[in-house]
Amino acid sequence: MKRTKTVIILIAIVAVFGISLFYLWQKNQEDPITYTSESPTEETIIVKTVATGSIVPKEEILIKPNISGVIEEVFIEAGEYVEQGDLIAQIKVIPNASSLTSAKNSIASNQTALQTAKINLQTQQSNYDRQKALFEKGVISANDFEGINNAYLQAKQSVEQAKINLNSASQNYDIIKTGTTSGLGNIAQTQVRATVSGMVLDVPVKAGNQVIEANNFNEGTSIASLADVKQMIFEGKVDESEVGKIKEGLPLEITVGAIEDKKFDAVLDYIAPKGVAENGAIQFEIKGSLKKMDSTFIRAGLSANASIILEKAEKVLAIKEALVQYDNETKKPYVEVEVGDQKFERKDIELGISDGIFVEVKSGVSKTDKIKIWNQVQGIPKYAQ
Repeated sequence: MKRTKTVIILIAIVAVFGISLFYLWQKNQEDPITYTSESPTEETIIVKTVATGSIVPKEEILIKPNISGVIEEVFIEAGEYVEQGDLIAQIKVIPNASSLTSAKNSIASNQTALQTAKINLQTQQSNYDRQKALFEKGVISANDFEGINNAYLQAKQSVEQAKINLNSASQNYDIIKTGTTSGLGNIAQTQVRATVSGMVLDVPVKAGNQVIEANNFNEGTSIASLADVKQMIFEGKVDESEVGKIKEGLPLEITVGAIEDKKFDAVLDYIAPKGVAENGAIQFEIKGSLKKMDSTFIRAGLSANASIILEKAEKVLAIKEALVQYDNETKKPYVEVEVGDQKFERKDIELGISDGIFVEVKSGVSKTDKIKIWNQVQGIPKYAQ
């Protein structure tokens, strides 16, 4: 009896052990991964590169004086609109003692030259009148009289030239002393006026500041900078790795950091032919003209980013880049399409452009296909599909 009981227990243990082995074998035959699927969608795919920069006026005009002196009064402030010809500043000329003395001496010298020329003219006039009377009486020949006439005409020219020189010396003296003179109109001016219409961006001088006129050795002092703020451009830089992908005429989407939820359209107008080394990388300058900005006011100098549209496909059939697999031998793309419960079939596809997240599918699948998400994690139950 006791022996029979022991045999039964041993048989039960063997049976339980066998059932456990069978259960484990059966579980091992099941796929440990449950795959989900995803259908293609209609997307607008944009391939772009980004350039950083700022918004600046298309043309910024620097107003400089045409005479040196000291700012006596400034009539404008930054932010104001001015019209061409509006008064910007008044300059007071501070004469240089050495130049003033030299100008006085030049006047005196030319006055002396004029007096000498007048005396010579009087002498030639008397000689001319006397010889003319003799010529009319036939005492002297025509050749002799012609020589006397030429000398008289030269004396008259000398007087005229001396008058011109004296007038020039007087004007130079007036300019040195007061900054202007009669007879020169707008050539010499102590009043600085706007040369174009636009907004005043900056007034770097104040009353009392000394200014210098532009010349061959000095670019001159800027009194104000003006620009038409309705004509703005984007100025930025792109890396050498991206410059080969872009060309003039490509569309830009400009985003300004200080203006939220607003994009501005622009066109790429300029790509620098020469790069500049910055922080160990070669950067190329680009410029793009902003299109109509409506009523939005963009301040000059605001930082901005420009998305350069390289390629664009609107409303095309697309799938996520992560769904695409590549054949180990041919390197051609394919996806696995669901044909039954956890059963998938391979389909070769033709791809278009990609933005890194979505890729265009030109052929191979339809909008109703369910594509296997192949890099799925383990342990997802079927009811979660």
